[in-house]
Amino acid sequence: MKYHLRRKDREITDQAELKRILRTTKYVTIAMTMNNQPYLVSLNHGYSEAGNCLYFHCAKVGKKIDYIRSNSSVWGQALVDEGYVEGECDHLFVSVHFQGKITFVEEGKEKQTAIECMIRQLDENPQPMIAKLKPERLKTVNIGRIDIEEMTGKKHETKT
Repeated sequence: MKYHLRRKDREITDQAELKRILRTTKYVTIAMTMNNQPYLVSLNHGYSEAGNCLYFHCAKVGKKIDYIRSNSSVWGQALVDEGYVEGECDHLFVSVHFQGKITFVEEGKEKQTAIECMIRQLDENPQPMIAKLKPERLKTVNIGRIDIEEMTGKKHETKT
């Protein structure tokens, strides 16, 4: 079922802007389900525009992994919270919502690319961290990739 945005004046339709938001935010929150039970988790991430995907790292076992293995479809949100407007009973924000499927990265070169993508997005000075990466250590890292199938955006940046 496809829904429309009620406030068209707040819709972000420019794909480049949606991608910019995913490239610059530090965290996304993803929603998952297993056996009709919801689960929500926030993750730091790296967005690859070339792959139109988000990378994240996580443990190899646990609740999140069980949910993903049961149902790889997720819904997610990246949010830029611009804060409450005092005296206006209003809140300013920019958000991107996305739908996608999670797979786990096994191949070494893609793991390297994923970790570098995350470091570049999260660290103010990424090169020293990237220089420390060791291929043998990457073998033990669990990397998830969310392949984005659809994304929409909404913003409320000024008082109305």
